[in-house]
Amino acid sequence: MVVLFVLFAAWLAFRGAGALGVGIFATWHDCARYALAVMFVFTGISHFTRMKQDFVKMLPSFVPQPMAIIYLTGVLEFLGAIGLLLPRFERWAALGLIGLLIAMFPANVKAALQAIPLRGKSPTPLWLRAPMQVLFIALLWWSTKA
Repeated sequence: MVVLFVLFAAWLAFRGAGALGVGIFATWHDCARYALAVMFVFTGISHFTRMKQDFVKMLPSFVPQPMAIIYLTGVLEFLGAIGLLLPRFERWAALGLIGLLIAMFPANVKAALQAIPLRGKSPTPLWLRAPMQVLFIALLWWSTKA
């Protein structure tokens, strides 16, 4: 849920700046793209904190080198966030992040079904997590559409 707050707070803040005349935040599309970049930096950071241990528990048992995968996905989130900010790469970054969200979704399913805690708290229930993933994918697609 914190991730949704970060996304929407950033989106509204950027749009507010756009309403005040800041040109790079002139459209809802651009503000969504920048807000997604903020969100992915936020989630990427968590891959390098104590939460990484919780993330390892979420991975299916067949995944080799789980800690390396957690670090890799964090780095990919950072790279995707940077790509969203660069007009030349924004579409490719969005497609890469969409693929990453899809690839990571089974870990979210496992966390929800097996009640694997994150930061000592219950994981986001699947009935909420699945629509969140769809929202993130839809916003990535919409905000980088030519």
